[in-house]
Amino acid sequence: MTAPSASLLSPRVLLPFALVTLIWGSTWIVIKGQLGIVPPSWSVTYRFAVAAAAMFAFAVVRRERLTPGPRALAFAAMLGVAQFAFNFNFVYRAEQHITSGLVAVLFALLIVPNTLLGRLFLRTPIEVRFLAGAGIAIVGVAMMILHEYHAAALDAHAVLIGTALTLSGVLSASISNVMQGTHFARAQSMIVMIAWAMLFGALADGAFAWITTGPPQIEATPAYIGGVLYLGVIASAVTFPLYFGVIRAVGPGQAAWSSVLIPIIAMGFSTALEGYHWAPLSIAGGAVALVGLVIAVAKRPAKPSVSGNMVSMPVESD
Repeated sequence: MTAPSASLLSPRVLLPFALVTLIWGSTWIVIKGQLGIVPPSWSVTYRFAVAAAAMFAFAVVRRERLTPGPRALAFAAMLGVAQFAFNFNFVYRAEQHITSGLVAVLFALLIVPNTLLGRLFLRTPIEVRFLAGAGIAIVGVAMMILHEYHAAALDAHAVLIGTALTLSGVLSASISNVMQGTHFARAQSMIVMIAWAMLFGALADGAFAWITTGPPQIEATPAYIGGVLYLGVIASAVTFPLYFGVIRAVGPGQAAWSSVLIPIIAMGFSTALEGYHWAPLSIAGGAVALVGLVIAVAKRPAKPSVSGNMVSMPVESD
């Protein structure tokens, strides 16, 4: 397996990474508006039905071939069930037991399985600097988790269930992330692959929703419908191709840094829209996580190469 050669700091990677992180940082508040009259599984179904339609429309505009081979369809089905069915059903249900802030912070732990599974299955190299930065960031995340836990004043049973559901979602997401880093995935059209994966995911979501909660339900309000469209088009059809592109460029471990930044951004949105008050522990935790990110992705200084009496400085490339 060829190791990714790009840097997270290169413009062609950093720009989509920043956009995805910013958009996904806003979704936690929108998801809260999806939890109410409509069962979570139907909300997930609607989201990815909309996303799949948008992706297929985009593929048609690009004149992509919409009928991949049987192996590619099977791969898309597995990807779709892991990413768009298991992952999101776990997350939506977790928010019924613990706060969205705690779910967002727990999801920052995605960097752990992404790094380990990427090393195991993709042979992605792990540098000491990356491990040190990730370790520091996890300490920061733990500080934010501790604050959110105390602030929510939840009972132990709810925390246990919510945490288990969130971590199940983390593992499901990590599996799909690593799948996107394989040679087979790289050989496919990303747009068509994601379109089919979203369709298979929506079908799995719908089947699960019908079995567990009965026929489709809808909340015909502008807030709910607008939330479905935002989550389906902007937070799914736009972001997942960008995010999977980042995975293909730098590997699942580095791409997972978005999950570390997302809770900090989510808290920023909550501050502006919900009156969230930052406590010293959450501020310190966010700062420590950012320090870890800087350590992990900072470029090492180039070593001078000596040729005779001439000293030349090699230029690092992305």
